[in-house]
Amino acid sequence: MTRDTLTEYYIGTFLIVISAVTFSTAGLFTKGVEAGSWEVIFWRGFFAAAFTTAWIMSRGTVRHDFPGMGYSGLAIAVIGALGTAAFISSFKLTSIANVSLIYAVSPLIAALLAWFVVGEKISRRMIVGCGGALLGVAIIVSGSLGQVRINGDLLALVMTTAMALIMVIYRKYPETPGAGPAVLSSVLLLPFGLLFGAPFEIESSEIYILSAFGLLFAIASVTLAEGSKRVPSGQTALLSSLETPLAPVLAFLVFTEIPNFATFVGGSVVLLAVLFSIRKGI
Repeated sequence: MTRDTLTEYYIGTFLIVISAVTFSTAGLFTKGVEAGSWEVIFWRGFFAAAFTTAWIMSRGTVRHDFPGMGYSGLAIAVIGALGTAAFISSFKLTSIANVSLIYAVSPLIAALLAWFVVGEKISRRMIVGCGGALLGVAIIVSGSLGQVRINGDLLALVMTTAMALIMVIYRKYPETPGAGPAVLSSVLLLPFGLLFGAPFEIESSEIYILSAFGLLFAIASVTLAEGSKRVPSGQTALLSSLETPLAPVLAFLVFTEIPNFATFVGGSVVLLAVLFSIRKGI
């Protein structure tokens, strides 16, 4: 690996970590408002699209990010819209801890998809890292909080698969812009938010909260897209699973949603698996 390639790898790693930390706040925004799932999806999408478009225009890359996204960008936008709708809705049906721990299986899905679609080899370190992440998930599941709602868990699994597939597409087509598809993904959900929800009937104070959610979601989406171009798909998913230990901690601090001992232990195992998988030289 050349010095330039290694630099790109570390930049990608940093961007994906930023994305994971930002995504870990999604449950706080979704559970912190009384608005329903489709109202949250609408306003999150509206503000995320607005903030990301403003960022694109400030960089002068409108032509690159929108007309230049190509078929791969369109596919990412559609898959991202599906994943986002499932992601936000899952928080209304199950605990933040359950959503985050299910997302931790994305390394295995991404690695398998990358092997099948891109032909990426799965290293021994990657296999051990995936095994560690799955072990952490198993520990968390063994002592999960309360009664698990199957619909929420299934939606979280849909989101996990969608995000893993997006990582693989970016890895196969690294020239695909990150911001344009993120905007289109948000815009695609707006008509559904109007159709199935009542976004203009919620309190203005909640709209302000959801505008902050839109900004953070925009940052998370763009950093994940840009980071995915620089890091193998499996490792991208493992880095993203840093959200798993972070989200339950934030839920405890804000909502006093108390994770049990197994959640703390499992989250620590996931974190160690991520750190192990990204070390170079073995």
